[in-house]
Amino acid sequence: MNCLFNELKVYLVVTIIMYGIMASAQTRPASTVGTKKREPLFGAKYADYTITSNRLRGATFYLVSGHGGPDCGAIGHANGKEIHEDEYAYDIMLRLARNLMQEGATVHIIIQDKNDGIRDNSYLTNNKTETCRGKAIPLNQTRRLQQRCDEINAIAARTKGYQRAVFIHLDSRNVSRRMDVYFYYTEGDVTGRHLANTMRQTFEQQYRRHQPNRNFTGTVSYRNLYVLNNTKPVCIFTELGNIRNSFDQRRFINYDQRQALANWLCRGFIADYEKNK
Repeated sequence: MNCLFNELKVYLVVTIIMYGIMASAQTRPASTVGTKKREPLFGAKYADYTITSNRLRGATFYLVSGHGGPDCGAIGHANGKEIHEDEYAYDIMLRLARNLMQEGATVHIIIQDKNDGIRDNSYLTNNKTETCRGKAIPLNQTRRLQQRCDEINAIAARTKGYQRAVFIHLDSRNVSRRMDVYFYYTEGDVTGRHLANTMRQTFEQQYRRHQPNRNFTGTVSYRNLYVLNNTKPVCIFTELGNIRNSFDQRRFINYDQRQALANWLCRGFIADYEKNK
């Protein structure tokens, strides 16, 4: 009798263990590495991409390029050509979106332009065809900013887990003022401050690797900005350089440099996700 009872206990234990393993396998998301995807917003050349890792699986991002529609943002001049902030911020934002998607993330592109994909041109054509997820962008600044905050917050309300938003801009300072990339966060938002610092550290590391003779001087600080105050997910605001400065302009005009900015922002998000997931 004792022998039979012991055998029964072993059987039950093994059954419970096997059931747990099977249940875990059923609930664990299958790896998406190698899955081919398509995003038309990236344009004909870059629309098709492949998920190359699951490092950001479970993460959700909201990407917003500054200005757009009736507002072109800051204007610079390079080699006799006029260059607009919204076009270059949009191109870098799309490149970042593609990188994040390749890492397995869910990405919501808030500012969209169906006519402009990722472009490898040095001088990007200026237009006013950007929308806020298909909606016309208002001319009024407060309405324009609230519109993009509302879009993010509506999606965030039905989304769980790790969520981050980034607002991408180019600054406009005196022509002679060279600037590194810098980051703003919402006052009192500890998580946002940590994200901004992680971004800065990531850029500093990349500068040491690619420009060892030049110190990275980008900063992190809080700023009382409308979009930071009215966006519910953790968010940061980044200025990628001075569009009026000829040295900084190389960072935008050269598409390889635009891709490098997107790559480094992506690495910063990966580092932040690994700390917070």
